[in-house]
Amino acid sequence: MMRRRMKHSTGQQGFTLIEAMIAMVVLSFGILGLAVVYAQGIQYANTAQMDYIAGQKAQEAVESIFAARNAEQLSWAQIQNTTSCTGAICGVFLTGGQPLLSPGPDGVVGTADDDAANPDKVIQNPGNDGKMGTVDDAIWVLSGPMNRTILIQDLPGEANLRQITVTVNFQVGGYARQYTLVTYISAFA
Repeated sequence: MMRRRMKHSTGQQGFTLIEAMIAMVVLSFGILGLAVVYAQGIQYANTAQMDYIAGQKAQEAVESIFAARNAEQLSWAQIQNTTSCTGAICGVFLTGGQPLLSPGPDGVVGTADDDAANPDKVIQNPGNDGKMGTVDDAIWVLSGPMNRTILIQDLPGEANLRQITVTVNFQVGGYARQYTLVTYISAFA
């Protein structure tokens, strides 16, 4: 007769120490991956906010130029950079990157009379009272992290048409960013 051996089971089964360590390493990589994705999402949200503000400030410059032309506040000869002149009249728009300042008496941004004592700003948070425009608002001054370049160029063969290029440069998280808006303006309102 053949004897069979019976295996005695203690009823305890589980992971070995090696298996547990491997599971912890895999789980750690997963958690670190999620942390990286989360950090990139926060950075992207901050970049999107700055891109939006830069776009609005570029559009503001273009709209002020069109409004000055339509109201006949600026002549066609004045709608140029200061380095360009038509006859005895030179342009009024400063060349190169300029800090974002509130417009001066002429109401046009990017000109020599912009208010250096009043930098452009954005209300980030309405404060504890929940009302915008009160003293407890969180205000962000834009003239430090942003600058704007307005370049106005004649188009060859087109005496009554110019190209306006507004470029807003800014920094987000150590990265240099740029928003550019290109449009055209004619001498006719």
